[in-house]
Amino acid sequence: MEKRAMEKAERLRQELERADAVVIGAGAGLSAAAGFTYTGERFCRYFQDFIDKYGFRDMYSGGFYPFESLEEHWAYWSRYIYINRYMDAPKPVYHKLYDLVKDKDYFVLTTNVDHCFPKAGFDKHRLFYTQGDYGLFQCSEPCHKSTYDNEEAVRRMMEAQGYVLSEDSTPHVPEGTALRMEIPNELIPYCPVCHKPMTMNLRADSTFVEDEGWHKAAERYGKFLERYRSGNILFLELGVGYNTPGIIKYPFWRMTDCNPKAAYVCVNLGETCAPREIRDRSICINADIGKVLEQL
Repeated sequence: MEKRAMEKAERLRQELERADAVVIGAGAGLSAAAGFTYTGERFCRYFQDFIDKYGFRDMYSGGFYPFESLEEHWAYWSRYIYINRYMDAPKPVYHKLYDLVKDKDYFVLTTNVDHCFPKAGFDKHRLFYTQGDYGLFQCSEPCHKSTYDNEEAVRRMMEAQGYVLSEDSTPHVPEGTALRMEIPNELIPYCPVCHKPMTMNLRADSTFVEDEGWHKAAERYGKFLERYRSGNILFLELGVGYNTPGIIKYPFWRMTDCNPKAAYVCVNLGETCAPREIRDRSICINADIGKVLEQL
């Protein structure tokens, strides 16, 4: 890590010590720093057959492909869900972050949907997943506002394709086994109410279900912010880009501007900035999040 970034990391340490509360705003860059990449070797390891058939270049774009059958759709999506939700991140970035804030009054606002925060020890009552969760199904209509845990269903889909799931959740393909690119018809998930196909609880359009848990988390987040509205609070933004800046980035800027005791920190590789109105209370660190946390 460059000297200037190391100096800024030291300033971040001082702000953490000074703060009475910390709000973590986490975007895709944080999970990427933890090894949850959607391209390259990791993508090829689990989706080579889909790459060969359709020419997919990354996991994300493949998720929008209009497969001709639900059997093939769920073969793709069960792999996608499993490796990004039920496997642990390759690098301990989230655990290092938890060690930094565990003794503080903290809250997490995130657009990530991979459940890395609870697996690292973060209190589930201090988390607000605004964009959904890979671990939940919902009705595709939706005919009602409930979500459903999908771990057992996804595991069965993975095994039906030929994977063997080890105790540490790593999927293996036995030697000589050819993976199937479809799941059996009986494993397709259907809504228990209207019997239409289920879909992922991910915010892609107006059909996204904000269930009771979502609204309770939103309420807890609002109360946390109100409690420290004029206090020593640190807004720590990690890996947030400009796909959905209105969820984390812009509100963090606004709340820092409104509170003279607040500080704003942005850590992101290649994409950091702060408005001039709060520049004197901002720290922008252009570096790998994992290396910054390791430095701290």
